[in-house]
Amino acid sequence: MTSKGVWPALTLAEWSDTRDTLHLWTQVVGKVRLALEPMINQWWQVPLYVDVRGFTTSLMPYGSAGLEITFDFQRHVLDLHTTGGDSREVELRPRSVADFYAAVMQALDSLGMPVDIMARPVELPVAIPFAQDEQHCSYDPVYAHRYWLATVQMHRVFTAFRARFQGKVSPVHLFWGALDLAVTRFSGEEAPPHPGGVPNCPDRVSRLAYDHEVSSCGFWPGGGAEGAFYSYAYPEPPGFQAWPVSPEQAVYDMELGEFLLPYEVVRTADDPDATLMAFLQCTYEAAAELAAWDRHALEVSSAVYARS
Repeated sequence: MTSKGVWPALTLAEWSDTRDTLHLWTQVVGKVRLALEPMINQWWQVPLYVDVRGFTTSLMPYGSAGLEITFDFQRHVLDLHTTGGDSREVELRPRSVADFYAAVMQALDSLGMPVDIMARPVELPVAIPFAQDEQHCSYDPVYAHRYWLATVQMHRVFTAFRARFQGKVSPVHLFWGALDLAVTRFSGEEAPPHPGGVPNCPDRVSRLAYDHEVSSCGFWPGGGAEGAFYSYAYPEPPGFQAWPVSPEQAVYDMELGEFLLPYEVVRTADDPDATLMAFLQCTYEAAAELAAWDRHALEVSSAVYARS
């Protein structure tokens, strides 16, 4: 069986305003997680995760209690739930970032779990403080649900790809800085200091994220008619740009410094999972071969993952 027909269309022209508003909403919630969690290597304590209802923080500590916040794209609410059994909901509907931010902070206060965050966006060229952002106020529930369903498909393939590696490898993360779903493999070698330069983000963030050699891949809901899958290496080894990759629609973007594969190429393929997996595998091999990773030690035997 293939996964053809279950990857929904994500035509950006129809939901880009919703995407931009949702991106900022995830930053509000993501910063709550950043404030509550202890530091973990490469900022692994800050992302959200795809789950059965939408995107979740997973369990976060609050003193001796715990809190979980979930974007529920089935009921279209932000669900805040504590280990003590208390809960609050914030409706997901057309509302400004300022209104959403105020509602989330009020919900946390009413739970007895106030959280102080840096209340402005990161990794965006224009960083309007959350409390002042009346500009972003769109929410199309059909497309929000569709986007989540697309990430469910991606999560399955990314997890299968992750399982092929026995070295250090990240979970499948939804990084709210750029709203990209990503999984990253590490060679074990240290990397030169990253140059930084991400808009409205301290360079120390990038330097910690890339303090070791990586091959990273993921999906960004931008950069094309329906968004794009990407793959890059840091540091990029000589010859990486010219490495032959598949499928044939994949290209190296000189400005971004990464391989890109349009989402619609995967969505419309006879076997979307296999098409995406081929892209992930060959771009990883470009990084690993050209940078001389110890592939024998880091990778799971193909005989093992072929049976899974």
